[in-house]
Amino acid sequence: MKYPDGSGAPAMGPTESGSGGPVGYAHGSGPPAIGPTESGSGGAVRRPDGGADARRRVPRTDALLRHPKLAAAVDRLGQSVVKSAIRQAQEQARAGTVPPERVADTAVALLPGTAGGLRPVINATGVLLHTNLGRAPLSAAARQAVAAAAGPTDVELDLATGVRARRGRTALAALRARVPAAGGVHIVNNGAAALVLAATALAAGKEIVISRGEMVEIGDGFRLPDLLVSTGARLREVGTTNRTTTADYAEAIGGQTGFVLKVHPSNFRITGFTRAAEVGELAGLGVPVVVDIGSGLLAPDPALPGEPDADTPLRAGAALVTASGDKLLGGPQCGLMLGRADLIRTLARHPLARALRVDKLTLAALEATLTGPPTPTDTALTTDPARLGRRAARLATALDAEGIDVRAVESAATVGGGGAPGVTLPSAALSLPESYATALRTGRIPVVGRLEAGRCLLDLRAVPPEDDERLAEAVRAARPAAGR
Repeated sequence: MKYPDGSGAPAMGPTESGSGGPVGYAHGSGPPAIGPTESGSGGAVRRPDGGADARRRVPRTDALLRHPKLAAAVDRLGQSVVKSAIRQAQEQARAGTVPPERVADTAVALLPGTAGGLRPVINATGVLLHTNLGRAPLSAAARQAVAAAAGPTDVELDLATGVRARRGRTALAALRARVPAAGGVHIVNNGAAALVLAATALAAGKEIVISRGEMVEIGDGFRLPDLLVSTGARLREVGTTNRTTTADYAEAIGGQTGFVLKVHPSNFRITGFTRAAEVGELAGLGVPVVVDIGSGLLAPDPALPGEPDADTPLRAGAALVTASGDKLLGGPQCGLMLGRADLIRTLARHPLARALRVDKLTLAALEATLTGPPTPTDTALTTDPARLGRRAARLATALDAEGIDVRAVESAATVGGGGAPGVTLPSAALSLPESYATALRTGRIPVVGRLEAGRCLLDLRAVPPEDDERLAEAVRAARPAAGR
């Protein structure tokens, strides 16, 4: 092979000193040693200064798994979760945003709190029972009960006799004690399931008489009529959207009637020229009256005078009341069925009841909710607005002193979860620039607020006082991403 100068070797370029001789090196000892190649690069990778590439100093995964904190995390979270955090930390180091010697600490910081994918958030929306955030937060007593029930329990065993016992008997007894007007009680996995079981067991192949004004649609396109028809029952609509009388029901009742259904229109209100039949009036028509109160209030609450409860319709003659456990009751997701003892026995023995039953963790949480101290929902409902104002002022003063654009403002919270439609609860909030909304949601401590008039509001009514410092920490951490 010939080169441009006609020789068998390439022409040598000028030296760095311009002498025309062979290329020289600073130390005068010839070419530098070639370091290890970057994995997959096909050749040596050098930094401009000729030193080893910092990326080659990123610790190996197997070495990081032996790090004491990461090894302990494997026992707590599982190896796949820990490896995911390690890979993220290694990528940050290769991108130059984390020094190689900090990879282990970065991986530890990236570890989730639990092996599950759900992340705890601070609910600063001002909606107490936010469906997208899991509705009612459990009390400390309920959480302890769930932890205790996580292992083997006597959920269906009588320890004294060693024989099988009624499933969840202590939770059922606690529910029965809270609603003395109920002859019997049953628990299923949510409020919709309670209606499905009632319609299937009492009205399959028959008619359910219902007011046109109560043919409701709730969240996510869920329509009550579709649910009821899916059970094999037929709907007999009576009255009009705004007025349905007892006579309308009476004219529709016949030999094919399974029951009369009254549904609380939980997420809207009809006002003006209206009329609705009372449970006591319907109870004298000779067929069972089933009342779906929705939000799970067991007895009248002075703070929510217009909200239906389970005790009142039962005392007025309702055969069955259905409700949700994770709304105003403040417990876990479940469906509550309270009513005549004979109807409850029929429901509990129906084959569908097995498919709709709740697990031991739900039973444990429900019982602790029923027998334990006030729930976070109770506390949020009854907190003094002046106290909320003082908390907001204290937080705003501290954050403002750090240069954050924040102020304490009055706010209006709502119950949510289909409870107390139209009712507002005086509250207080932190007002931040709108840019904080996304930064707070995606931070290490996710905070969900609401946007109002071009500002991000963090309403404190659903935020426990013990979370105030975590909330402030989240705001501080969000500042760089929010830009102010």
